[in-house]
Order: sequence, then structure tokens, then C-alpha cells
Amino acid sequence: MSDKRLRVAVVGVGRAGALHAKLYHQLPRAELVAVCDTDRSRAEAVAAELHTTALTDYRRLRGLAEAVSIAVPAGRHYAVGSDCLRHGLHVLMEKPLATHLPQADRLVALARRRKLMLQVGHVERFNPAWQAVVSRHGRVRYLEAARISPYPYRGTDVSVVLDVMIHDLDLVLALVPGAVRRIQAVGIPVLSKLPDLANVRLEFANGAVANLTASRVSDESVRKFRVFQEDAYFSLDFVAQTAEMARRDGHAIHRAKLAITRHQPLQEELSHFVDAVLHRRRPLVTGREARAALALALRIEAQLRRRYG
Repeated sequence: MSDKRLRVAVVGVGRAGALHAKLYHQLPRAELVAVCDTDRSRAEAVAAELHTTALTDYRRLRGLAEAVSIAVPAGRHYAVGSDCLRHGLHVLMEKPLATHLPQADRLVALARRRKLMLQVGHVERFNPAWQAVVSRHGRVRYLEAARISPYPYRGTDVSVVLDVMIHDLDLVLALVPGAVRRIQAVGIPVLSKLPDLANVRLEFANGAVANLTASRVSDESVRKFRVFQEDAYFSLDFVAQTAEMARRDGHAIHRAKLAITRHQPLQEELSHFVDAVLHRRRPLVTGREARAALALALRIEAQLRRRYG
């Protein structure tokens, strides 16, 4: 096995980006060569802790890094991501991929044209509770998701749909094939100018239904997901990293906890990105898959705007 290490940098070292930097610093196959933030003091503080270089202009990463994590505000994802791809850098983009579909399409096309990796940070794909269930699921009939958390004081340049619910939209699309035929959405702003809580019902062309709730104005953190299929039911808790299965056997119902080895999903995501770049493997969450989740999120937001202005 090659002992090559991937030279990686982090652009945007707020709460999420600083965690990316710390985890890269711990990965044996990665070399954290720089952190970048327009706030010089923030960049220097993170760099000093991790013994790396602090930058305020991400364009100086050209020739220094081979790959970047981009954790800037969502409204800047396209500008920063397209620049990095044009400069020949592999990109791990925090979700959402972009805030407009044409931007997402251009990012996907640019990565393909430059033969560069574009992975998107739908981190729940790396949660062990999800991984325990996704290999067992059959034909899904109904799904429920609840994702609520305290007000983040970051990420509020987008609605709760793009900030929070998009995680569950990605998971639903990974389980249910076919088109979304109907959307019913309600949502209101509470502490920001954009919807801070929303409830959405999705009806798929194959008859499956998903009911999703997302809020960023709660006193607690809950991330639960339930999957109902023809002969079984799965209950996932992404915070506790647990999953249970109930299966019908004749007239009896057997319940069992699924065996899970707990790990830190973000660390797994970053390690996966490093390995995907080093070994030229397809990432678990491609730009195209992230584009599909974004397209659905934007359809939901459009309905919310028509309904509430």
C-alpha cells in the first residue's frame, strides 16, 4: 500500500471548518497544510493549535494543497468551490452543494471536466445507524424523519430546509427510487428572516410517502428516522447511533437491536474523502446525488415562498 499522504486544507474555519481541520490533523493519510478564513485572527488561532499555516485568501492554496474542505457560508459555496476546482483542487463541499441549481450543475460539470473529486458533506451517510439499515432495506412504503436542534447562530443565510432538512432529503432519495410527484410544505421564520421550522410531506410516483420535520429553534437535539417497508420496520437514532428492526413472522412481530460499532461520522467522511482522492474511487456522496437533494429542497422552498411570501 502506498504511504502517500494527501495535502489538504480547510477553507472557512468557523465551528464546522475548525472541526474538519482538527480531524484532518489526526488522519494518518492526510497532511493539513493550511487553514483559510477571511477572519485573520480565527485562521491564526486554528493554525496555531494545529501547527499549520494560516491564510486569509483561499486562492493562495494553489500549489500548496491538493484537496480542500469548503466550510464557508452556503451562499459562497459556488464561488469558492468553482475557484478551487479551476485551480486543480479536489473538493469536499459542506452541504448544500450550492444554493441554486445552475450553480450545482456547473460545479458537477467542472469537476467532471477537470477529472477532480467532488464529494458533498451529507454526513449522515456515514452514521453507523444509517449504515446498519441501508444494506437491509427493501421496498420502502413510508418514512418519517425528525431533525430538531437549538438555534445555531450560523448557517442562517439559508432556510432550515437547506440547512437542516436537506440531510433527510438526501437519505430519503437514497432509499426511494423514482420521482417526487407531490409536495405539501408548511414552514415559518421564528428567529431569522427565513423559515426556521418546516414540515414536509412527499409523495413519490411509486406510492411511497415521506413525512419530514425540521427545526432549528428547539431546546433539544433530536435526529430520528423511521423506515416502513412491506415486511419490516426500522427505527434509527442518529444522535445515539442506534437502530432497531421489527420484522413480521406470520402473526408474530420480532424486534431486535441491530449490531452497531459507534464511530464519529465526520471523521469517517473525511477519511473516505482522502481515500477516494488517493485511490481515485467514487465518493459515497457525489455531486450528482447532492444536486438531487438540492433540487428537492429548492422545490420545497419554492412552495413555502408561494404560501407565505
